[in-house]
Amino acid sequence: MERLQKVLANAGIASRRKCEAYITSGRVEVNGEKVTELGAKVDPSRDEVKVDGRVVKLQGKLYVMLHKPKGVITSVTDPGGRKVVLDYLPGITERVYPVGRLDYDSEGLLLLTNDGELANLLAHPRHHVPKTYHATVKGVPHGSVLEKLQKGVKLEDGMTAPAELEYIDVDPEKQQSVISITIFEGRNRQVRRMFDAVHYPVVRLKRVQFGPLHIAGLARGKYRHLSKDEVQELRSAALATHNVQNEE
Repeated sequence: MERLQKVLANAGIASRRKCEAYITSGRVEVNGEKVTELGAKVDPSRDEVKVDGRVVKLQGKLYVMLHKPKGVITSVTDPGGRKVVLDYLPGITERVYPVGRLDYDSEGLLLLTNDGELANLLAHPRHHVPKTYHATVKGVPHGSVLEKLQKGVKLEDGMTAPAELEYIDVDPEKQQSVISITIFEGRNRQVRRMFDAVHYPVVRLKRVQFGPLHIAGLARGKYRHLSKDEVQELRSAALATHNVQNEE
């Protein structure tokens, strides 16, 4: 069961605040009965909701994992006409939104959903859901550099939290290394800025894991729906990290 105004907003009727005004002014009916209380809840999968006498097509909760390609905007629209992540969700008519961001030059695992509560839970900086990236960097950072990144480096917006790093591959000919880095924050372009701070710039960045979800098996530019178990694991991961922080 969900709050009526939230269901109406998710269905694209109007903003949450305007939907509240529709309810209190008597413009909304649920199963043939006028509802004017903001506390009213409905089941989107079973209840019939009307606004001004017209049936509203309600959206169920939708959870999608996309393998975002490089050169795609993490947004639902782009005034410049560039490709956005929604261009890679054929067949999905529900309104979904990205959870967090992957910058234009990065690729990998991106979550999209119309579940605002879960999206806020996952994206909120207090919850520290781990995210793992494979960073291809110029040069071969030695152990003390990785140790510095693990402990935290100073950026213009403050020290980073401790991270987890390990070598994956080294290409002596190109003088490049692939390093796995797991961070527990969500700052803008954080991984790139961390490696810039130690003078090993990133030439390719791919997010491979978000909490319990891994991108393995999902081709670039493709998406799949999450299972109920995966959604619950995501929710549990966010709540668990939040509770650990509260205990600290």
